This record gives sequence, C-alpha cells and structure tokens, in this order.
Amino acid sequence: MAKNYILFVLSALVIAVSAAPVQLSKRIAQTIADSTHDWEQACLAAGGAQQCNPLSQTAFMSLLAAGKNCDQQNAADQMIDLAKTLNSDSEMIRLTQIFVQQPRNAPDSLQVPYCQSAPKNAELNGLFHCQFAGSNFAKFSGDQTGNLPLGVSAVSPPGSCPAKPDGPVPDGVQLNTLVHDPTANSGTAVASPPSSSSTAAGSTSQSVPVSSPASPTTVAVSQPSPSSASTQTGGFQLQNGKDAIALNDKFSSLTASSPCTEGEDACVNGGFAQCVGGTFVITQCAGGTICAALPLVNKPGTSITCTTAADRDARIAATGATA
Repeated sequence: MAKNYILFVLSALVIAVSAAPVQLSKRIAQTIADSTHDWEQACLAAGGAQQCNPLSQTAFMSLLAAGKNCDQQNAADQMIDLAKTLNSDSEMIRLTQIFVQQPRNAPDSLQVPYCQSAPKNAELNGLFHCQFAGSNFAKFSGDQTGNLPLGVSAVSPPGSCPAKPDGPVPDGVQLNTLVHDPTANSGTAVASPPSSSSTAAGSTSQSVPVSSPASPTTVAVSQPSPSSASTQTGGFQLQNGKDAIALNDKFSSLTASSPCTEGEDACVNGGFAQCVGGTFVITQCAGGTICAALPLVNKPGTSITCTTAADRDARIAATGATA
C-alpha cells in the first residue's frame, strides 16, 4: 500500500512538472531585402546606376543576426556618401535615415545591442534602430556594452526609436511601411549628437565587408586561390565564372541542417544563409529572386547575393565559363 502511494505521489510530481510553463526563445526575422528596396529605386532614379544594387545588398545584409553592432550604421554611412555624390538626393537620404532605424534580426528574442560609435555623416546623428515588438525588453544579447544608444540616457518606451516614438516595430515588419518622417521624435529621446570631430575613428570599424560606392562588388565576397588570380583581365574573369559555377553546384546540395563553419556564407534552399553557432540561419530573398554566387567583374573573386536566375546565368556566361 505504501509503495503504491509513493508511486502515485511521484506520478503527480511528474505531471506537475510537465505542465509547468516553459520559457522558450524565438527567432525574430524579416525579409531583409525589403528594407532597402525603396532606397535602391530612389538611387536608380537619382542616376546611381550600377552603384545602387551592390550597396543596397551590403546594407540589408547588415540586418542579419550575425552582424556586429555598428554594421548597420556603417552601411547607412555608405548610403549617405553615395547620395551626396548624386546632388545630395533628399529621397535617398530620407530612406537611409529610416533604414538605419530598422530593427535587426534577433536570433534569441533578446533586444539587439546599439552601436556605440558616432556615425560619419551628420544626417545620421542621434538615430538608432528600433527593436521588434516580440523582443524580451528586460534583456539584451551580446556582451552588454550596447544596452543604450550612444548619447541616450534612456529609451522610452522600450524598443522605440526616433522615427517611431510610440513603441517597437511589429515583428517582421519594415519601418519604411509604417513611417515617412525619419526624425519624428528628434530631440525627445536623443541627446545632443556628438561633434563631427569624434566620428572618424568610430566609423572606420567594419566587420561586414562594405564596398565603396564606386565598387561593383557585393557582400560575402570570396577571394580566389592564389593559383587562379591572374593579372590579365580575361584570365581572372574566366576563373571567376568557373568559381561561381562550382559554388552554385555546392550550394545546390546544402540544406538547413548541413554542417557549417562560424561566419560562413552560402545559399541554402534559395535563400542567403550565414552560419551562426554551427547552424545556417537562412534569410529568404525578395520575391522573384534567388540566392546565387556571381563572378566579380573588375577583380578576381565571387560574391554571394540575391539576384534572378537569368542574371546569374548571363553574368557567368559573359565570363566564357561553362558548366
């Protein structure tokens, strides 16, 4: 009888533990290509031509969870730099100011830390990213060195930003669909911006490769092996095409569960993937595009980016490489 009673008590405890609520973390993501789509169109309208798409891609890739705290701001500085070469196009500048406040992907549902360096361009002073509404507003990810925006004593309400002072952005939503004025809250939660003399050192640190506006390259640039780096244009372009074919063949066999090396970039199931914690984190490309390896045009190497299948095939065919 005593034995049966003990078994009953143990069974009840197991049921109680099983029924207890379990705190689960969730990944908060977005279609990152949508964050710079309008900016790219404004850039093309302003005459940016081939400079627009590579920089647009560099910028939206900075929203991935693997990015460093200042990658988004560094990319925005590049966008402002380009706008200034195009008669300081006001629409490009406005959209850049909104982009730099777009929430970044949160792999663990914690708040994403803020950049602690001042921007290069005064147009970005006092601007910082919103958080997604599903974030845990009691905690930040990372080393806890970016829990407040530069020069700000408090963010109220939590998750808000100058463009959206009423609160965080709904999960997965683009800020550019919610607001038009990038500085709706200027002067409320933002302290006086640092002087321009303090910006130079902070704005040069970049962990995600950011191409200059004049460069045709994109993020996730792969440098060729020494044996393939020819000094003659025709030589490296052909090799770039062959390398792109080889990479795309490799990507076709990858899945979300494939093993990977920390920081590795790839295309998985048609989306752009970065290896975070030994697992591919996949961000789907914008509608009508796929992730692909492309040959660089002006120097040895390849890039991994979102494009159309037709563009991928045309670029590879132009190098003379065949499968």
